[in-house]
Amino acid sequence: MSSDTKYPVSHTDAEWKTRLSPDQFYVLRKHGTERAGTSPLDKEYRPGQFICAGCDQPLFASQTKFNSGTGWPSFWQPIDGAVGTTSDRSFFMTRTEVHCSRCGGHLGHVFEDGPKPTGLRYCMNGVAMKFTPEGEPKA
Repeated sequence: MSSDTKYPVSHTDAEWKTRLSPDQFYVLRKHGTERAGTSPLDKEYRPGQFICAGCDQPLFASQTKFNSGTGWPSFWQPIDGAVGTTSDRSFFMTRTEVHCSRCGGHLGHVFEDGPKPTGLRYCMNGVAMKFTPEGEPKA
């Protein structure tokens, strides 16, 4: 997420801090990472959608979720148009960062060691998302 990129949903840091929990703000707005195994969404396998905690955009369908064994919710494919990617060169390596296409919030990273059919592993921070069970109104 570039500082000059404009997203359909945008707020100042002060506004984001009133809308998000401290952990959500740290991950979504400051590119933080939650500790592995701390998110209840890692074990969430009911039918439904995983949505952005920052702007409520649907990101991943439950049918694309799998247990990667990493301690973070993992998916093999996002909903079309829901995410964007950028190059992340932090921590002395290059990774592909995944962000919400609507608000630019940092969600996690994508790796090329996932299952078929895509071979991708979208390793997401659970705190960056909320879960909407199937049959409940979408946010």
